[in-house]
Amino acid sequence: MKNNQTRDIAFMGMYLALFFVFDWLSNTLGILQMPNGGSLGVGVLPLLLCSYHLGWKKGVLVCLIAVLMMFMTGRVYVVQNSDGFAPWQIAIQFLMEYPVAFGIYGIASIFKNYGYFYSGVAITNLIRLVLHVIAGTVFWGTPWWGSFTYNAWYMIPTMIMCLILIPLIYERLSKTSAFK
Repeated sequence: MKNNQTRDIAFMGMYLALFFVFDWLSNTLGILQMPNGGSLGVGVLPLLLCSYHLGWKKGVLVCLIAVLMMFMTGRVYVVQNSDGFAPWQIAIQFLMEYPVAFGIYGIASIFKNYGYFYSGVAITNLIRLVLHVIAGTVFWGTPWWGSFTYNAWYMIPTMIMCLILIPLIYERLSKTSAFK
């Protein structure tokens, strides 16, 4: 029992380290970097892998810790009091666009896979896109279509990248003895 806990904690640390490096690189290199936040989400690859490998509970925990790490890997975008928002509104915007939008990747493993189509990857990316579009309209004052266009510019490529890479990586890793 203790060996499995130690192993899982080590894997969780590995996924967080990978997230940190991938997110930092994505922000540094500016791959599909948008001017007011958002870029190709290379950092979500280890978050999704964690969900499939360790299950949704540990996956959500790793995703929420990864949100805290975002303060070190790049800029976190929140609306300001000067924009006419009360502190509770700023808190809702932050929760929507960070803990909920990224924490959702932790539940990817609860959705059924269809061969090499991991529906959890598609569903979690679409939920994140919807959250960002709603926040863009409600908090950033962008019309619905503009918010969708802005967020889809980096979220659709992120989803496509994840739909291709997650099945390939996970299938390879699941065949190794260290991964079991």
